[in-house]
Amino acid sequence: MKKLSLLFLILFVVPEFAQSTTPPPVPQRPNFVFILVDDLGRTDIGVDGSTFYETPNIDKLANSGMRFTDGYATCQVCSPSRASLMTGKYTPRHDITNYIGAASGLNWKRNDRILPPEYARNLPHEDTTIAEAMKSAGYKTFFAGKWHLGTKGSYPEDHGFDVNKGGYDPGTPPGGFFAPFKNPKLKDKQPGESLTLRLAKETCDFIEDNAGEPFFAYLAFYAVHCPIQTTEKLWSKYQKKATKAGLVDKRFIFDRNMAVRQVQDNPIYGGMMETLDDAVGMVTDKLKKLGLDKNTVVIFTSDNGGVSSGDNFATSLLPYRGGKGRQWEGGIRVPFYISAPGITKPGSVSSTPVIATDFYPTILELAGLPLNNAQHKDGKSLMPLLTGGKIAKRDLFWHYPHYGNQGGEPSAVIRSGNYKLIRYYEDNRSELYDLSRDIGEQSDITKANPRRTTRLRAKLDKWLIQTGASIPVKDKRFDPGKKKIQRENARTKWMQRQEDRAKQILKPDFKARRNWWGSQPPKD
Repeated sequence: MKKLSLLFLILFVVPEFAQSTTPPPVPQRPNFVFILVDDLGRTDIGVDGSTFYETPNIDKLANSGMRFTDGYATCQVCSPSRASLMTGKYTPRHDITNYIGAASGLNWKRNDRILPPEYARNLPHEDTTIAEAMKSAGYKTFFAGKWHLGTKGSYPEDHGFDVNKGGYDPGTPPGGFFAPFKNPKLKDKQPGESLTLRLAKETCDFIEDNAGEPFFAYLAFYAVHCPIQTTEKLWSKYQKKATKAGLVDKRFIFDRNMAVRQVQDNPIYGGMMETLDDAVGMVTDKLKKLGLDKNTVVIFTSDNGGVSSGDNFATSLLPYRGGKGRQWEGGIRVPFYISAPGITKPGSVSSTPVIATDFYPTILELAGLPLNNAQHKDGKSLMPLLTGGKIAKRDLFWHYPHYGNQGGEPSAVIRSGNYKLIRYYEDNRSELYDLSRDIGEQSDITKANPRRTTRLRAKLDKWLIQTGASIPVKDKRFDPGKKKIQRENARTKWMQRQEDRAKQILKPDFKARRNWWGSQPPKD
């Protein structure tokens, strides 16, 4: 009887057991939505400090994963930073060191001490972009919005993107933020349509069309770059909000060479921010509606700091000093959020200094793909941080040998721990700040810390040599007397002009100079 029982087990139970050991299906690879905003300062976001702009959808996204308090762009202007996102390299390595289209060399006609060096005008084809890496791994790739990384032959579709909606040469939307867009890569649909909402809609359509296969969607908004434009309804909302809070008489200070906004109360920019937030909400809601939110990594960041001076003097980045184009924290510290379902703990915050070159290897590791250290040599995977661990301490670097339209000075920067050293190319001087005690960079401590200054300066100079950085030379045409007059005019006449303009757009009877009151959300 025992023998029969044993035989029964061998004949019936063992085959059944063998069938149960069949390997489980391979888990579906995660999808990726990378959201890049143009000229968005860190403190423009509610979760990072703004009480004037309303960003509930972005706040929710930031709180759904890990928010980095010390997240940086690789440059204080757009094209260099965008090239670093694509390549995983610091700006001297890909040699796009200024926004594409800016004058350089002897073509620089402003009265300045040095000549901005030449720079690359197209994203190098020898680099493997993050889009090309994802495409070669079987991902469907999509781009929408601002490219500004080259001319024909160096568009998104030439660097790994299967679909391109709106990306080509310019950094500013040719038709503004309402249709007609005047964009050869994005057809007009309805008059007055919002560009920001349209790009979100295109992204949603791509996600829905490709829900059954892994995708990598890169949504690079033209917003909130100039020209700042909004609807009459949104302008009215934020005009009333600013008025209710109490209008101020003075919004600007003069910092070094240009007026800098110190107050967030611009109702036009407030409207742009709300539209941006609505657009982000459209995309995250689409992921949830399709059941993809549990398997889609969403990344959110900006290409540089907000515009507190130059352009439209639109926002304030306090407590940070400066803004876009400038070498201080306001110009390079940006929103930096990663939401990776099942990996990042909702509501988690990291104070570890991180930089935009880190996105490339982080995306590869999140996708389960091998790293390519030779390509993203200046980035480190943030996976250890995302899972609650640590990464090795390192120094971060910046190189901007140009003059910014926003008052930025040609310089190189190193952040080492809490210390930040700036080397100025005009006169070779250094500034040193302790960010743990002086986040506003008001107290230069070089004289009190000569050894630290020397050590950090040596590190920075060594990095500039290793990366082949182009160093500017003196401009023999410079007229110091003329410069003194120009600076005085900027301090008086031009700053007063900005004060007057800021007051004008807050008046109840303000009317836009262009017909951009009629924007409507895109129809499904």
